[in-house]
Amino acid sequence: MPIDPVDLTAGLIQCPSVTPEEGGALVLLQDTLEQAGFFCVRVDRGGVSNLFARWGRQGHSRTLGFNGHTDVVPLGNPADWTHAPFGAEIEDGFMYGRGTTDMKSAVAAWVAAAIDFVDQTPPDGALILTITGDEEGDATDGTVALLDWMSTAQERMSACVVGEPTSPDHMGQMIKVGRRGSLTAWFTVVGKQGHSAYPHRAVNPLHALTQLAHGLTSAPLDDGSEHFDPSSLAIVTIDTGNPASNVIPAQAKMTVNIRYNDRHTGADLSQWLRRQAADTDAANGTQTEVKIKISGESFLTPPGALSSLVADAAEAELGVRAELSTTGGTSDARFVKDHCPVVEFGLVGKTMHAVDERVEIAQIHQLKAIYTRIMKAYFA
Repeated sequence: MPIDPVDLTAGLIQCPSVTPEEGGALVLLQDTLEQAGFFCVRVDRGGVSNLFARWGRQGHSRTLGFNGHTDVVPLGNPADWTHAPFGAEIEDGFMYGRGTTDMKSAVAAWVAAAIDFVDQTPPDGALILTITGDEEGDATDGTVALLDWMSTAQERMSACVVGEPTSPDHMGQMIKVGRRGSLTAWFTVVGKQGHSAYPHRAVNPLHALTQLAHGLTSAPLDDGSEHFDPSSLAIVTIDTGNPASNVIPAQAKMTVNIRYNDRHTGADLSQWLRRQAADTDAANGTQTEVKIKISGESFLTPPGALSSLVADAAEAELGVRAELSTTGGTSDARFVKDHCPVVEFGLVGKTMHAVDERVEIAQIHQLKAIYTRIMKAYFA
């Protein structure tokens, strides 16, 4: 029996699955997929809920995968919403609710397309879905856990589509074929507290920190590469916790976020950051502790068969040719790319993470139709 992607989206929205809560979303998906003949396994790890589903024979040489998530970001102030955040209310052609854009509609569209596809034209191959509840969180026990389990269970995707919202303004505008890397660095500069009237008796960590900040931001990291925009470095916070106007504090802190292209690696940037901190300490007599977290390296799926297949499907449905892009933040494609070729294609992302997040109902149907075309073309 055909699955209505709008009804399934509404059911998922009504599950309050703010990371790391499962909220019933994966239960609903598992029930829906199992009724359609899919083999399903819950792959929970570290308090995170994940779902693996497969239609077709294990180990088939042609296995098309989909990666998505049902967890959502917090609501913000619920009083600011004009529609119930988990109500899936429809008004003027839009469905409102947290996760409508990012990315429960895409999950529903792929599931509905997959169930109809295997029922109407069973392919010579297999379909795999990996759905996580930890994309919006630390992402250490979400898609990573699914891929770890798949390796042990000898499950493999030949190619994968990630259903993140990819277009800034209109459906079919962009396909993501890569993403920049992401790195966060925390600096704690320790000096010597003293009276501001006697600065020679103190070691001012703020002076050192501002010099460090200037050194990090005074020149661009690069001017971009063939497929990527220039890398960016942003100072996101500077803190001292000092309430006094006549005291030089003992320490100061700064947090920096870098989004980097394929001209860098996380390791190279980490060495550069630590070297900058050491040079600043040498010039100021301070001691700086540097902590660094690399959330994901930059990657690129070279334009080719997979990106063309997705672009052709979107163009056939919408009449527009998608741009191949590497812009935006990180996604779980950064993990999938070590498993198989991967591209991202989904909805327009204008309202994702915002108050009154919403999706145009027509776009859900369009996305299901595009996903169906992708499946048909892949297994043709």
